[in-house]
Amino acid sequence: MNRARRTMALAVVTLSTAAVLTACGGPGGASADASRGGSAPAVGTQDLNPHPAADLRQGGTLKMTIQQWIGQYNPNQVDGTQGDASSITELVEPDLFLLDAKGVPHRNPDFLTSAEVVSDHPQVVRYRLNPKAKWSDGKPLSWRDFAAQWKALNGRDKRFAAADTSGYAQISEVARGADDQEVTVTFGTPYADWQRLFDPLLPASLNATPESFATAWAGTVPVTANAFRIGSYDRTAQTITAVPDPNWWGRKPKLDRIIYWALDGSGYVDAYLNKEIDYTSAASPEAYQRLKGDKGTDIRIGARWDQVTLSLNGRRGPLKDVRVRQAVMLGVDRSALAKVAGKDLPFQPKVLGNHFFMPNQEGYQDNSGGFGKRDTARAEQLLDAAGWRDNGPGKPRTKDGRQLTLDYVLPSDTAGLAMDQAKLTQQMLGEIGVAVELRKVPSNDYFDKYIHRSNYDLSQFRQVDQVFRSEAYGGYRTPQGDNTFTNYGGVSSPEVDALLLEASRTTDAARQIALYNKADAAVWRLGHSLPLYQRPQIFAVRKGLANFGPTGLGSEQLAEAGWLK
Repeated sequence: MNRARRTMALAVVTLSTAAVLTACGGPGGASADASRGGSAPAVGTQDLNPHPAADLRQGGTLKMTIQQWIGQYNPNQVDGTQGDASSITELVEPDLFLLDAKGVPHRNPDFLTSAEVVSDHPQVVRYRLNPKAKWSDGKPLSWRDFAAQWKALNGRDKRFAAADTSGYAQISEVARGADDQEVTVTFGTPYADWQRLFDPLLPASLNATPESFATAWAGTVPVTANAFRIGSYDRTAQTITAVPDPNWWGRKPKLDRIIYWALDGSGYVDAYLNKEIDYTSAASPEAYQRLKGDKGTDIRIGARWDQVTLSLNGRRGPLKDVRVRQAVMLGVDRSALAKVAGKDLPFQPKVLGNHFFMPNQEGYQDNSGGFGKRDTARAEQLLDAAGWRDNGPGKPRTKDGRQLTLDYVLPSDTAGLAMDQAKLTQQMLGEIGVAVELRKVPSNDYFDKYIHRSNYDLSQFRQVDQVFRSEAYGGYRTPQGDNTFTNYGGVSSPEVDALLLEASRTTDAARQIALYNKADAAVWRLGHSLPLYQRPQIFAVRKGLANFGPTGLGSEQLAEAGWLK
């Protein structure tokens, strides 16, 4: 299971596993039948089986999967950017703002009695914390937690291995207000997406030192403050269990427990059909065909920010050369990959021409230029110019006695659609003289030892939930030493850095959109990565599970989920 997260610029999740989940209350969305044969659902589409709390029984268990056993729960640390880890953290930590179906943030009254911009020149935001809100160690939430989080994430102390400093770097001061529960945040330069900061809010103890930032939450969440807390970690059974916190000051959750099971993606559908889990993705053709007719199952469809991406690692090997990266982009037929992904689904995925906007979002435009469609002749010209000699059809190109071979890394549980697409990519690149070796690695190591360490040439994963566009900065900015932020392929330029920073500081919506599109065109020219298509959001959910399912751009609220009476 891969779920929504707003804390980082990039959540990477493998294509072979279940869809990222965002769940919140609100009106239901399009059904599978309604969407069949049509386009992707519009922004704001949800399908949650919404019910008031009175319709739900008290108690019960929600069983879900995660991709791997989690080694780092600090979502702001470079090794904590895997989607499931930060989603579990968000479940048990203060969620200051909740997003509605269209991605609009609203103050969460469980944690904030107020939050507003009180000055524009300079930009000053004043937060008033709910006086009932306390950490599990008994300390009240306070301005000190804000200050510690800012100091850890503003980028000034390089010892903090922060995955993303955007927004925090623009803050000039975090100060105590009228008392410990009032916080004043002053920005040196304006920041349009200020609601995405401090969300989730984490305790000052985590952010106190570079050492605590890196190790205090390695494999555990020691301090919590939300409706749920972590009840147990069972490494043998590969399960993590969340239970209601008896000290929670808000409305009591309906569920008795939520169990997360680290399971290979190849086993998700069988686990669901065997009633070992209560939902799974039906977004791949093989999964949809097996799940759509199951009695006791709802097929629920929504629209979310979900980009399937072919990542190109420019930090090593042949892909250091922009001409080789561009050739790889031109050698891939994205429409063919999207067609494979959409076979037998209720709607076809949209091929993407933009790194920052989905096709059903305001501001979307195709900036791919000459790199959006397959052009093998131009790809071969670029490889010639880069010095890679053509050795004839079916043979890898060579240079200085070396073959042009790229390492395509996949999790060991890759099968079905993801494997079909990897093999198709291998075949297409082979036709321009680029040999691709498919290498499976242990699923539990895929992110921590390969993607996060830039230990690959090519890999296909998903970037999700960039509802606040400034979140994307970490995925495209210039790395600093060993810290890639979330730009694992390391491809960057001063131009892109400057454009993204300017966009984040721009409060005029039209100008901000224009800046992101200008940056996007530059990202295409750099050969940073190849966006493939917007992934369908299709869930198979156990009938009777309410307030749960695809939520579009909205926030997950598992405290509202439960089983109907």
